[in-house]
Amino acid sequence: MEYLFLDGSHFKYHAHAAAEPVLAAWGIDTDGKPVFVGLDVAASESGDAWEGFLTGLGERGLACPLLVISDGAPGLIGAVERTMGAALRQRCLIHRAGNLLAKIPRHAAAEVKADYWAIFDLPDNIEPGLDAVKLAQNRIDAFAKRWRDCYPGAVRCLLDDRGSLTVYLRFPRAHWPRVRHSNFIERTVGETRRRVKVIGRLPGEHSCLKLVWAVLDRASAGWRGFTMTPAGLRLLADLRRTLHDPPTELPQRNPETHTETSVAPTQPVRTIA
Repeated sequence: MEYLFLDGSHFKYHAHAAAEPVLAAWGIDTDGKPVFVGLDVAASESGDAWEGFLTGLGERGLACPLLVISDGAPGLIGAVERTMGAALRQRCLIHRAGNLLAKIPRHAAAEVKADYWAIFDLPDNIEPGLDAVKLAQNRIDAFAKRWRDCYPGAVRCLLDDRGSLTVYLRFPRAHWPRVRHSNFIERTVGETRRRVKVIGRLPGEHSCLKLVWAVLDRASAGWRGFTMTPAGLRLLADLRRTLHDPPTELPQRNPETHTETSVAPTQPVRTIA
């Protein structure tokens, strides 16, 4: 699995019930094909709930992906770090835009929003990698310098966990527009939520889970895959070696070690007359 998208959406089983979360995961495999990975109900979106969900996916055969894309929920982030520590993590740029713009007055929202998205609109000649990440991070600094005096809350929001906003720039450029947010699965879940509203009442969590599963399973058949070019595959392979199979440093050999016995010679004992 190259990319794993995670999202938690809340559903009401009937009009007066408290909303309860359903945890969902879908991904892109090594052939670029979309895969609906898993779904489960939970009492909350706590770290324990997400950790149990992700652990269950691993027990059913899900290998650690290269990149996990999600919102910034603390419980989810912590669970990803505990269960998929070798993966990189991309924070959904659409979620972060919403967080940031919530701190901006309406009259300035359009200008600030344009500045925010300009951070990530890199020139066509920029190749994926750490240089692209550095360029975007420099633009974050420029954004902060421009708006910090007017809207310090929005700037603090942007700078919080800023490193996770530009991780996707290390991946194939053709994938950038689709791996920098988790909104796709949210739109699909939104369709499920509308169906629940039309039905009006569900007997319980099992019925809700069956409905969400049916909608996502049918929607996944029409999901567009990712183009995997030879250059993109080489880049993904390089990232996998770096993240999952880092080279181990061999211990340095003692230059005075005996070549046959591998035992270092002892120093002669000096006697004092």
